[in-house]
Amino acid sequence: METKTNNNQNAEPKTAKIAVIRVRGDVGLHPRVRTAFRILKLYKKNYCIIINNSPSLIGTLKTIKDHVTFGELDKDTFLKLLEKKARLPGDEQLTEEYLKQKTKMDFKQFTDGFFSFKTELKDVPGMKTFFRLHPPIGGFERGGIKKGFAEGGALDYRGKEINRLILRMIN
Repeated sequence: METKTNNNQNAEPKTAKIAVIRVRGDVGLHPRVRTAFRILKLYKKNYCIIINNSPSLIGTLKTIKDHVTFGELDKDTFLKLLEKKARLPGDEQLTEEYLKQKTKMDFKQFTDGFFSFKTELKDVPGMKTFFRLHPPIGGFERGGIKKGFAEGGALDYRGKEINRLILRMIN
């Protein structure tokens, strides 16, 4: 008789970073959704955050899925996001000199460490942990911001397609 022992049932391997972009505004939100946005620091439309793929954060995403779009972020997109949209207090842009001075890493090394779960955004002193993006060039998908991505809209899970959306929102 075999007995199955799973000591690490809840210890899923960290596999991906998830980019979350707020698509819809603040009017008429349920208080639970408003609180979730405040906790995640998605204060306004077109704000983006990067989170780990953990069960507790996935549960929070299920709460706000009708107001955001999210998917797996890749290194190249994160590097461009960091170079162009990372901000310091006073709305100053994060420079490579500042990053080297504070963390002894350049953008590429920081990105590699970030995706290997050795560094976090909060490891850079003073850097804001959210990114303010422009509305996407060419607009959101044809279905608009009230339908899910699977139905031709802009909301909910979109997988690797989030990278194309972020690149359209950076430029």
